[in-house]
Amino acid sequence: MWAELSVSGAATAIEGPLLFLKRNVVAGLNEAVDVISDGSAPRLGRVTALGEDEMVIEVLETTSGLALDKARVRFRGEPLTFGIGPDLLGRIFDGRGEPIDGGPPVGAHAFRPIHGEPLNPARRALPRDFIETGVSAIDLMNSLIRGQKLPVFSSGGLAHDRLAIEIAQHARLRGEAGGGFAIVFAGIGVSHDTADAFRRAMEDSGALGHTVMFLSLAGEPSPQRLLTPRVALTAAEYLAYDEGRHVLVIMTDMTNYCEALREVSSSHGEIPSRKGFPGYMYSDLASIYERAGRIRGGKGTVTQLPILTMPADDISHPIPDLTGYITEGQIVLDRALDHKGVYPPINVLPSLSRLFDQGTGEGFTHADHPALAHQLFASYAKATRVRILASVVGQEGLTATDRQYLAFADAFETGLVGQDEPRSLEETMAIGWRLLSGLPRAEMTRLSDTQTERYLGDDGAGQDKSETRDG
Repeated sequence: MWAELSVSGAATAIEGPLLFLKRNVVAGLNEAVDVISDGSAPRLGRVTALGEDEMVIEVLETTSGLALDKARVRFRGEPLTFGIGPDLLGRIFDGRGEPIDGGPPVGAHAFRPIHGEPLNPARRALPRDFIETGVSAIDLMNSLIRGQKLPVFSSGGLAHDRLAIEIAQHARLRGEAGGGFAIVFAGIGVSHDTADAFRRAMEDSGALGHTVMFLSLAGEPSPQRLLTPRVALTAAEYLAYDEGRHVLVIMTDMTNYCEALREVSSSHGEIPSRKGFPGYMYSDLASIYERAGRIRGGKGTVTQLPILTMPADDISHPIPDLTGYITEGQIVLDRALDHKGVYPPINVLPSLSRLFDQGTGEGFTHADHPALAHQLFASYAKATRVRILASVVGQEGLTATDRQYLAFADAFETGLVGQDEPRSLEETMAIGWRLLSGLPRAEMTRLSDTQTERYLGDDGAGQDKSETRDG
């Protein structure tokens, strides 16, 4: 039951999104409140700090026009919640979980705290199985596994928004489980143009039918950006664990989230850590990323693909650095590849999916998928070393094999990493075998003799020779 408290005379200050009050009521940390002022609609907020004599309310909307002497605070007696129900798919919400698509309110079956319920670690199951994104450099080289959290490290000006849209449009499960797939898309601190592009792309492609979108705009108060991923994950957990769906959560841009966290922390007067970010940013990010996973005995899964931009292209910056500690790998976008016109500009060498072996190979994708990925990685790594050598001695000083590697590197970047439309895993693998056919057979150290004979042979066609002979 809500208790209304008049704070006339109790409010001491307003600093940005924070309302400081004398503490004269029993309240809980993170309790939801409504800040009421004469002549304006109630403004949503939450209790973010409690002291002996003072409490701090974080107003999640603008504090402009809020008069201290006329303000009242209504305490809800519960944390911030989001209404979940079977009508979530196909809907578009703002960063607080309010519909912005012109449709009716969601017929909520229940209201759940946006911070989620603690998950017993003993109930966690190892992520398994493969999610096809349509992006060759991810599907073949750094596969996304159901229940995994695999971030994308981008840089300012790179096409990570386009990549996010295309993955949301084309990601799918292979086989019978495909019908239970859903997307939760969270845009955090995005511009109006970007938000409109996200919305139009999902509507025009028809993907909105199995998608829930949450769009927090850059012009809205910073505290709202702190809610967006948590509201989105609350919806994802309902779709996964209540409805039994396999949910892919795409969150962009987590750097905007961290910047908002730093701004709010500074408003609280907290002691800053590296680069001015709060010392608890690691645990705060973990409270978001660790909501991915599989529950033992459960039907659904939550997989996360958070996207962040690295300030000054610095992968050691606190945001990507802490994210890398919490998550299970990273997909790295490269500015040099972008300058070459390669899209998506994924640099496979620093990229990594630590759960690659849990969802690829026989029974998941293709028996020869892991060997092909490892051979392509080894060959491209050697080709980059040859490029460095060529920059010193020139191509004339290279051996014939080295020149083959140079040609392979260019073809790998433009023919496999670069793509204009989504590809199936089978199409990507065919390209990979064709690229390897241009290298000497003695260099295929990651392939078995059977694989070399089957796919490479003497004519270098890059296809399965056994299927050709059977035909």
